[in-house]
Amino acid sequence: MNSTATRLSWAAGVLAALVAGPYALAADSPEACGHDTGLTLPAGFCATLFADHLGHTRHLVVAPSGVVYVNTWSGRYYGNEKPLSGGFLVALEDTKHAGSADVIKRFGATPQSGGHGGTGIGIYDGFLYAEMNDKIVKYRLSTASIVPEGAPVDVVTGLPLSGDHPMHPFAIDSAGTLLVDVATATNACQQKNRQLKSPGLEPCVELETRGGVWRYDANKAGQRFSPADRYATGIRNAEGFAVDNGTHRVFVTQHGRDQLHTNWPDIIKDQTQEATLPSEELMLLKAGGDYGWPRCYYDPFVNRLVLAPEYGGDGQKAGICADKLPPVAAYPAHWAPNAALFYDGSKFPSHYHQGVFIAFHGSWNRAPYAQGGYNVVFQPMDGEHAAGNCEIFADGFAASEKSPDKAPHRPSGLALSSDGALYVSDDVGGRIYRITYKAGSNPSGTTVACPSNTAPAEVVNAMHAGPPEGTHANAGREAPLPPGITHAMVALGDKIYHGESGATCTGCHGGAGGGSTLGPDLSAGHFLWSDGSVSGLAATITKGVAEPKQYRSPMPAMGGAQLTTDQVKAVAAYVWTLSHSK
Repeated sequence: MNSTATRLSWAAGVLAALVAGPYALAADSPEACGHDTGLTLPAGFCATLFADHLGHTRHLVVAPSGVVYVNTWSGRYYGNEKPLSGGFLVALEDTKHAGSADVIKRFGATPQSGGHGGTGIGIYDGFLYAEMNDKIVKYRLSTASIVPEGAPVDVVTGLPLSGDHPMHPFAIDSAGTLLVDVATATNACQQKNRQLKSPGLEPCVELETRGGVWRYDANKAGQRFSPADRYATGIRNAEGFAVDNGTHRVFVTQHGRDQLHTNWPDIIKDQTQEATLPSEELMLLKAGGDYGWPRCYYDPFVNRLVLAPEYGGDGQKAGICADKLPPVAAYPAHWAPNAALFYDGSKFPSHYHQGVFIAFHGSWNRAPYAQGGYNVVFQPMDGEHAAGNCEIFADGFAASEKSPDKAPHRPSGLALSSDGALYVSDDVGGRIYRITYKAGSNPSGTTVACPSNTAPAEVVNAMHAGPPEGTHANAGREAPLPPGITHAMVALGDKIYHGESGATCTGCHGGAGGGSTLGPDLSAGHFLWSDGSVSGLAATITKGVAEPKQYRSPMPAMGGAQLTTDQVKAVAAYVWTLSHSK
């Protein structure tokens, strides 16, 4: 476009703004953003790609200088994938003020030094704090380099690492209070974790050292994790901290428990409730507060905490849960709130002031129904209470299909910079997005409400978007079959694997059996708990895997369903064909 045309276009835009009002100059076109990130945002907001391919980026923070620091993770959670070379901590700087990082440096612990990375990261009083294995350490920030100077100093050591939730997100308020999430080692404190009809332990000894938030002093070195330092209890996994430094209030997100129908089909009888129970939560953190885990979960159908089946619940009664602290807001089940941010900035429209942004990593436990989350939402607040329902702020991270095995990006961290930009990290592709607001647009007319927490579950896209007989990569070619197995049996196993009869196979192993961060690849021909024969696979499916060798989530017996012997054999036959299809 020549300069004359450009001036005419600009003048026309100004004239339209004068006629239509103060919100008409929306700079939300792809050209205004530089390039398309695939995200959808309210009018006036722009997303650009700040960095990419950084590893499994978890939480992040922005220094007063504008340098972005991010913690990355590896290990069992990501299928023992080989981490990138260099340290697990990454410093990023945009020296050209172009909206993307042109200087990227890695530092900190490496695999060679015994590091596995982490989630938590923060800045306080000239120091960068980071989770590293079972520690929280701090580095002194340097004015000469974006990489901190000197060796790290141990702030807290001895944090628990075992079980389902080995991460330690944290927050530091303006007074130097260090609040650390020490999440649970199990799903619901059962005698046998995630297993059918296994009762809850009484007492739940795990609560002595897990399932809550611990408080330490960010100014002190050499502190040692202790049960005596518990600040709040009954929180399964508080990955997101939203700190309001103006009032010293702290909001935390709660990852609700999994597998209610799977583990207790005689009590939670409706299969669709595997996808709708329980709600995820936003809670106001209080000293000495008890939020109910493992005895309680939040039921959106009755809008209160309900007693868990592991502790005598019948799916209705509240029991002791009537005395536990309820959430200030609830969200659709299993969306996985991985980060939260209290918005105390001034660059976004007033609609967003004093509210909370939440990054939902995305579900796996809604199978065989459509997965949900994989987005960033905004929760309006009125002091300590939610002011209405949440809104979808940023979507499109998962592209065409929201599932753990196919989503190219999953939101994991949130940070706000002094120049008004909101940064969002992704722990699949290692991407960091930068979201800004262009003055003059009115986002309120383009917001999208979050779906109802009680919306009925829908069948997964892969089960209803194609032909009834399904689509198969090997169509037209005769697939190999083991002795004694028919094509009809494999077809039955295919249906059960993809959700018929309540099996949850796709949630961990993916729709095509290619594996995910929760379960191994079934198509590679290598099995961790079987010799690969139909009988061997059937035995593993029947018994389940209570203690996986390389993955963090146990496999329930029969995939969490009530299968007959013939159905188990059919699933085994189908898995056998997956492993012989290459």
